[in-house]
Formats: sequence, C-alpha cells, structure tokens
Amino acid sequence: MDHREPKEAPVSGSSAGDAEYGTATSHPDLLALAVELRRLNGELNRLVHAFAVGQNLHPTDVQALAAILDSETPLTPSLLRQRLGLTSGAISACVDRLERAGHVKRVRESADRRVVHLHYLPTAQVKARRHFAPLAEATDRVRRRFSEPDLALVLTFLNALNEELAETGSGRQM
Repeated sequence: MDHREPKEAPVSGSSAGDAEYGTATSHPDLLALAVELRRLNGELNRLVHAFAVGQNLHPTDVQALAAILDSETPLTPSLLRQRLGLTSGAISACVDRLERAGHVKRVRESADRRVVHLHYLPTAQVKARRHFAPLAEATDRVRRRFSEPDLALVLTFLNALNEELAETGSGRQM
C-alpha cells in the first residue's frame, strides 16, 4: 500500500484516489480509467494465480513465462531479472522452478558457451494456452465489438502506457 499523500485535496464529492499520488488531476475519465485498469489487473491476476497453483509455480514464475514468450529475442536469466525487477537469487530460483516443472529449458549459446538462453517449451505452451483459452476467447468476443481504428487506438494507448511505466521503473522504487 502506498502511503504518500496526494498533492491536492480531492474535489468535493470525489474520493482520495482522484488525486493520484501527486498528479493532482481529478478528471473523471482518469478515475474511471484507473478503476477499469485495476479491475482488469484483478481479473488477469486471478487467472495467473490459478495457473500458477495448477502448475505448482509462483505467480512470479508465470510473469517470467510471459516475459520469455513475449520477448522478441531469446532472454538470458540476467535480462529476465532486469525485466522483472528481481534479484539474481530470486531469478535463479524462479528459473530453477520453471525448469523442474518442464516449462523452460536452458540452452547454451553455440558461439559462446557461457551465454544461456531461456526457451519456453512447446509442450508447456500448450498447457498455458489451454488454461488461458477463456481469456483469449473473451478478448476475441470483445474485440469484435470494436472497429479496426478503435482497436488501433486502444493498442496505441496500451503501448504508450507500458512504455511510460517502463521508463518510470513501474513503481519498483519504493
């Protein structure tokens, strides 16, 4: 929980969450967006936690799998550690659990045997796809309600928000 004080008092009739930790903006769309992003995050966390429990993993391990899957280039444990903001020890334990559970394989680079890349195994990806199929189906149903320009705008917004969060350290500086 963040205990920082908002820089401005909330507008009458609004909640303390309106003045988001120093942004001091009480625009109703910002509050509504914040609420919906928290709801979405809660639903995604529920799915991630259920997958983690079903695979005898930690929720952080599932974040690691997503990072490996989404990476445009093969990840090393060091790059994965940076992406997730974990310590070296924590990422070693995470990769060990993922390897023991049959989700990832460490592969030594042929040109430099000291370099280890993490590969998400296809059989494990099938398990994940099966578990997250309801999310994919819901996403597809909702996506069909919107025009291509609307979807492009949503993707642009999400990309910009992700980039902004990455630049600020995603709140890891507490």
